[in-house]
Amino acid sequence: MYDFQPDPTLDPAERYRQLTDAADALTAGEPDAIANMANVAALLWEFVPDLNWAGFYRMVEGELVLGPFVGRPACIRIPLGKGVCGTAASTGETQLVEDVHAFPGHIACDSASRSELVVPIVRDGAVVAVIDLDSPNPARFAPADAQGIEKLAELLTHRV
Repeated sequence: MYDFQPDPTLDPAERYRQLTDAADALTAGEPDAIANMANVAALLWEFVPDLNWAGFYRMVEGELVLGPFVGRPACIRIPLGKGVCGTAASTGETQLVEDVHAFPGHIACDSASRSELVVPIVRDGAVVAVIDLDSPNPARFAPADAQGIEKLAELLTHRV
């Protein structure tokens, strides 16, 4: 039985360390990428406060396709270079956006989202997926959040 209950008073570095440890415990030895993404999406929802969406987009034949997530229904396909997710996938760089409405080409899958953090998962030099976090709060994400999710993405490189 798994019972991951993060302490809400933890500083971000410790919260993300515990999140990555929990993801490691759940995904170690499991070869199914979708199962691993589903469990990690659930962990993100539990560990990261103030979210309205947490999950994955997978790279499929040159575009991002919706993967496992927690939250409201989302856009199914995102072209590379479009929106925050497509930009992260095309550049291979983390996108930390304080105000999604000010982001050029933002794709409004959920009108409640105000800020977004997208981290690419890179394997052998190619983006294979992105981790996408949305918040209804403006400027919800800080560099500490980006660093924590980047460590999680590194762990998941060969698990998704």
